Amino acid sequence: MAIDEKTVLHVAKLSRLAISQEQVAKIAPEIGNILNFVEQLSTVNVDGVEPLTSILPMALKMREDVVSDGNIQAQILKNAPSSDDGYFTVPKVVE
Repeated sequence: MAIDEKTVLHVAKLSRLAISQEQVAKIAPEIGNILNFVEQLSTVNVDGVEPLTSILPMALKMREDVVSDGNIQAQILKNAPSSDDGYFTVPKVVE
């Protein structure tokens, strides 16, 4: 797949990359080669191939889903510069 210099400049702008005109001439065929390789991958037959996340069989350890407050309010508030009645207090920022 041939990539023109205008496309390279557009992708560079979207990627927020500053590239020189000399680099554009070098990068265009490289991107074309990469896209040709990806195109070759689409021809591989993957029928019946299961998605793989790991080569080892793994299962997540399950735990009971219980809602709690953690019972550490005092420890958390100890780090606050200012608190009142179990809550953080912050200076007013909008008047």
